[in-house]
Amino acid sequence: MLDLHEIQSTVLRLRPAPYVGSHVALRVDNPQGGRELLRRLAPHVDSATNWWKPANAWLSVAISYAGLEALGVPQASLDSFPEAFRVGMAARARELRDEGVNDPKNWEKLFGGGRIHIGLNAFSDSEEKWRRVMTMARAQYDGLSGVTVLDVQNFGLQPGDRNSLGYKDGIDQPAIEGSGVDPLPGQGRPIKAGEFILGYPGEAGVPLPMPQPEVLGRNGTYVGFRKYQSRVGAFNRFLHANGKTEAERELLAAKLVGRWRSGAPLTLAPEADDPALGADPHRNNDFNYASDAQGRKAPFGCHIRRMNPRDTELTRLTDVNIHRLIRRGTTYGLPYDPNALSEADDEVERGAMFLFISAKAMATMEFLQQEWIDDGNFIGVGDERDPIIGRQDEGATFTIPKAPVRRRCHGLETFNVLRGGEYFFMPSLSALRWLANLGG
Repeated sequence: MLDLHEIQSTVLRLRPAPYVGSHVALRVDNPQGGRELLRRLAPHVDSATNWWKPANAWLSVAISYAGLEALGVPQASLDSFPEAFRVGMAARARELRDEGVNDPKNWEKLFGGGRIHIGLNAFSDSEEKWRRVMTMARAQYDGLSGVTVLDVQNFGLQPGDRNSLGYKDGIDQPAIEGSGVDPLPGQGRPIKAGEFILGYPGEAGVPLPMPQPEVLGRNGTYVGFRKYQSRVGAFNRFLHANGKTEAERELLAAKLVGRWRSGAPLTLAPEADDPALGADPHRNNDFNYASDAQGRKAPFGCHIRRMNPRDTELTRLTDVNIHRLIRRGTTYGLPYDPNALSEADDEVERGAMFLFISAKAMATMEFLQQEWIDDGNFIGVGDERDPIIGRQDEGATFTIPKAPVRRRCHGLETFNVLRGGEYFFMPSLSALRWLANLGG
């Protein structure tokens, strides 16, 4: 069993539905102020004990490498972190394929320069609870000498609990061995805990290297934060260019993701949406691709088949279980507008933010970006990229297998443009207290 009382709640607790919350970016101006902030926050950070039960609003704390430096973490400990974490996400743009419109030079100024030291995340299932927990959080950092608030990004409160392109999301999460809960139908066997949380054996049978000393590394994990702006006008223009009727456009939207907007998977509902199926967590992920070996239900290049190929026969053999991530996706800004068609609609403030959580988040994200998102050879679709989160070049296409002749949809654009990101370390509750008491 995992040390649930030591692991931060956000690592295991599913995002509620509906949900509302905030991401707060903080800078540590001097070590004393940063440590005092952690001392104040630590009693309010929930553990993962009973994470499967409904909860009130909760907080999590994550720290960048620049933040660990600003807190005065000893150099020997700093050197024990992986290189990708130490240099930060912007410096790994080449490995992440963050080029063109996604290049760090185009990011919001908040990101990419080591400015964010501490990320404070608040999640809740109601606006009233969210306001309460944020009032409490602000009481810890407002006016605290040595700490500066850089940004507060609120999220959630979307009609129908849909994301910025109108889909139900967050459905497919990995089952983790020792987490205290049996897998839901379709999750497969539990994956070794060490793939997600430091200090436990991974799929190879041994723990991954972790930061030192042990009190700092054990029961911690890494987080990749990515913020995207959704180009809803471009998305809708693509649907209209390739679908004559609303029914055709909705089917195409489902083909891009591999699920209908309700969350119903195409493998179980290939001809028409089934909202009841999409809303049922015991059915909406209970499928494999054995009955769809030719991709005529869920295209090989669709988003969910790329991100979790399950039993799909891949052209390059790989163990899918070592490339899974825990995802906490949230939607910000205006809701999806099915009538948005202009280029001006592409610039409206709305989009998605993700926390990608794993004991090797940096390496996993870079693998996924290189192999599964920005390439299609692994699954037999050539140079096509992920149609939802991939960066598209001019002339990009999306292929839908059909009999007797496949259909190739033209005019694919970048629907989600990267606006910034960073790598963080999410320490255990003991590690938070250790960091807060550095220097005595």
